[in-house]
Amino acid sequence: MLDVNSSKRKAVVLLSGGLDSTTVLALAQSTGYDCYALSFDYGQRHNFELEAAAAIAAQASVAAHKVIRIDLGTIGGSALTDPDIAVPQSGQRDQGSEASAGIPVTYVPARNTVFLSLALGWAEVLGAQDIFIGVNAVDYSGYPDCRPEFIEAFERVANLATKAGVEGQRMIIHTPLIAMSKAQIIQAGVALGIDYGRTVSCYAADEAGRACGRCDACRLRTIGFEQAGVSDPTSYLS
Repeated sequence: MLDVNSSKRKAVVLLSGGLDSTTVLALAQSTGYDCYALSFDYGQRHNFELEAAAAIAAQASVAAHKVIRIDLGTIGGSALTDPDIAVPQSGQRDQGSEASAGIPVTYVPARNTVFLSLALGWAEVLGAQDIFIGVNAVDYSGYPDCRPEFIEAFERVANLATKAGVEGQRMIIHTPLIAMSKAQIIQAGVALGIDYGRTVSCYAADEAGRACGRCDACRLRTIGFEQAGVSDPTSYLS
């Protein structure tokens, strides 16, 4: 739930350069937050998203944009960080152990736990009590660290484990997209004037940021634009 009385409160916004996080940034700014964007170079194969995040942060005139490097590729375990694990194409069943039963191979072990922990640290340094992340209903159907239960649990940890929380400055994890479909997210973003052609969602985008059009991220994005009744501005590989 967004705090409509948040006039110029500082907030850390996780910004990947994708559709969801860009919408969250716009929503946070539209309700009066002074936003500090945080991106991660974590060894992802779709690294062009960082260029998109930088451009989006600059266009939005955020208070600051920080990129933290954490090489999650050193532990592997995900198609997004391990070049030996193929990114599934639409219609394919994930190859692997238990992941194929429900949790996709594109799940990055502990990613949101790590990201939110670092966002929490920066928020405490900034004197910010608010952190925004773009998890939503589409994500938490398959990714355990996108579930409402996880967010609620992390917020409890945030208030137990920080000086700010112990001293009564309650840390809040905002998930304004949590109950929204991809179409609803797009409609909300269009209403805020977002140019989604600048965002990158594809799990296997090329060096120019062109989307493969075949991975699950591309499929969900395409369906979202169709259901929203909005023209898809995505640049796809021919």
